[in-house]
Amino acid sequence: MENAKKSEIGLYGLTMIAIGSSIGSGIFRTPSEIASYLPSEGLMLLVWAVGGVISLCGALTFAKIAAQFPHAGGFYVFLKEAYGKLPAFLFGWSMLLVINTGSLAALSLVFTSYLSSFIPLSDAGQLSVAIGTIVVLTVMNIFGVKFGNLFASLFTSAKLLGILMVVFLGLFFGTNQDVSFTNTAYSGGVNGLPMISAFGLALIGVTFSFGGYQHATFVAAEVKDAAKVVPKALIIGILIVCLAYLTINVAYLRFLPIEQIAASKSVASDAINTIWGFGGKFISFLIIVSVVGTIGIYILTAPRIYFAMADDKLFFKKFAELHPKYGTPVWAIAFQSLWTIVLLVFWQTFSNLITFVVFVDSIFFFATAVTFFVLIKAKRVSSIVIAMIFLAMTGFIVLNTLYEKPGEAVAGLIFLVIGSLFFLVFQKIQARTAL
Repeated sequence: MENAKKSEIGLYGLTMIAIGSSIGSGIFRTPSEIASYLPSEGLMLLVWAVGGVISLCGALTFAKIAAQFPHAGGFYVFLKEAYGKLPAFLFGWSMLLVINTGSLAALSLVFTSYLSSFIPLSDAGQLSVAIGTIVVLTVMNIFGVKFGNLFASLFTSAKLLGILMVVFLGLFFGTNQDVSFTNTAYSGGVNGLPMISAFGLALIGVTFSFGGYQHATFVAAEVKDAAKVVPKALIIGILIVCLAYLTINVAYLRFLPIEQIAASKSVASDAINTIWGFGGKFISFLIIVSVVGTIGIYILTAPRIYFAMADDKLFFKKFAELHPKYGTPVWAIAFQSLWTIVLLVFWQTFSNLITFVVFVDSIFFFATAVTFFVLIKAKRVSSIVIAMIFLAMTGFIVLNTLYEKPGEAVAGLIFLVIGSLFFLVFQKIQARTAL
C-alpha cells in the first residue's frame, strides 16, 4: 500500500499543485498595495519578478528538505526534526493565531471590496459583511457541507478565468497610452519612504500573493522519482505563476494609471470598467466566487493541524474533539473563525492584515530554510547559493517590516512569546498525564 501511495503524483500533477497553491485571490488586491509603495511602472513589475526569484529559491530549498523527510506535516516536521518541539509547536500556534486566520480575514476583505461593485458598502458595512461571511462558511463547514473536488474546480476555474480575461483585454484593448514599463523613476511612495524600504514593504504583498507553493513539497512521499520531479515541478510552476502575475500587472497598467491602481480596492473590476461596464461586474462576480471558495477551503483544512497537535496533547484538548454527528473538529473550526473575526475587528484593513501575516510567516520560512543546513548532509554548491539567496531576501523582508511597520511586527512577536508560554503549560500537562 505504501508503494502505491508513493507513485500517485507525476510531474504534471505536482506542477498543478504548485500553481494552484500559489495563485490565490491576493493578485486581485495586492497590486494596489504595491503601487502605493512603488509609484513607478518599472519598479512595480520588477518587485513581482524579484518575488518570483525569492519563491523559486525557497521552493527549491524546501524541495531538498522534503526529499530527505517525505512525511506528512511539511514545515511542522522539518522544524521538529531540526530544532525540537517548541519551534514546531510555534508554527502550529502561529497558523491558528496569525497565518491562517489573518489570511482568512484578509480574503474576506477582498470579498467585500468586490461585492461593493454590486452593493455599495461603507467601510463599516464591508467589515460587517466580512464577519458575516466567515460566520456562514464556518457553520457550513461544521455541519459537514464540504467543498469537494467539483467545487474546488469551480473556484479555481473562476479565478483563472478572471486572470485570463483581465490579461487578454488589457494587452489588446487597454486605453492607458502613457504607461512606460521601462520607467524606474521613484517618487517617494507612501510618506516619502526611501526606495529600499518601500521595495521591502511592496514585497509583503508580493510574498502574500506567491505564498502557497510550499504545499507541493509536502506531498513528496507520493511523487514518482521525487528527487527529480519535485524541483522540476516547482521550477515550472513558479515560472508560470510569475508569468501570470507579471502579465496581469501589465494589463492593470494598460487600463489604469499607477496612481489609480494605488487608490483602488478592487483593481481588476476597476480596470475592466474603463472599457466595458458589464465586464467589470462579471470580473467581480468571478472573484467573489473564487474568494468564497478559498475561504471555505481554508476554514475546513487548517483546523486539522490544530486537531493533530491536540491529539498529541500539545494543544487545547477541546480541539481534538469531533462533532458526534458530522465528524468535524468543531471546536478547532469554531475557535479559528472566532479569532479571525477578532483580527478583522482589530486590524480592519487589508494592508495591516497581510503585513501581520507575512511578517510571522516569513519568520517560519526563514527558520525552515535554515533547516536545510541542519538536516541535509550532502549539499551541492548551487543548492547552498539558492538557500542563501532565499535566506537573505526573507531576512530582509522580516527586518524591514520590523523597522517600517513595528505595530504589526511587534504584535506578531508577542503572539510567539505567548505561544512559548502556552507550550510550557502543555508540556507540563503532557508530563502529568504520562505519569
